[in-house]
Amino acid sequence: MNPETTQLDKTRFDLQIIASWIEPGSRVLDLGCGHGDLLLLLKQEKQINGTGIELSEEKVARCIERGLTVLQGDFSEEILDYPAHRFDCVVLSQTLQQVMNPKKLIPELLRIGKRVIVSFPNFGHWQVRLQVLLTGQAPVTGQLPYEWYDTPNIRVISIKDFKQFLRMTGIKPVKEVAINS
Repeated sequence: MNPETTQLDKTRFDLQIIASWIEPGSRVLDLGCGHGDLLLLLKQEKQINGTGIELSEEKVARCIERGLTVLQGDFSEEILDYPAHRFDCVVLSQTLQQVMNPKKLIPELLRIGKRVIVSFPNFGHWQVRLQVLLTGQAPVTGQLPYEWYDTPNIRVISIKDFKQFLRMTGIKPVKEVAINS
């Protein structure tokens, strides 16, 4: 295999944790899969049957170069066509902050997946708040690499916000982990 197509993003500490929660051989749907790092990791280490959905044509092309099955499109629309429990696990990794209607999306994910894993940058993390306090500017970090005027993020979410959202919608989390990255 070409090392360039199998190399994973070293800044994504959450990928190993997510991978540890997925059983070998699972049917996995990765929404907003980017360049396919999680799918590639799961394919190599867990022999999963994986599919990704990604909006960016450039990122889809990169996934295909890596031998991954990825559809190009808006996953909020694409998932409506899947039958109930089609996947063992649906992953929304570092993408929730870009979703237009999470209140509609999350129940759909629970419909098509037996389990759902969600990760997002914690805008309430002390280092992010400290950066805003000391600089007076929107933070730019490894997990938040965009300037405010050029970001795909349309939501600012903290862990506390997400827990409140889950309570409000009647969804009970099975496991949670905060990653200091």
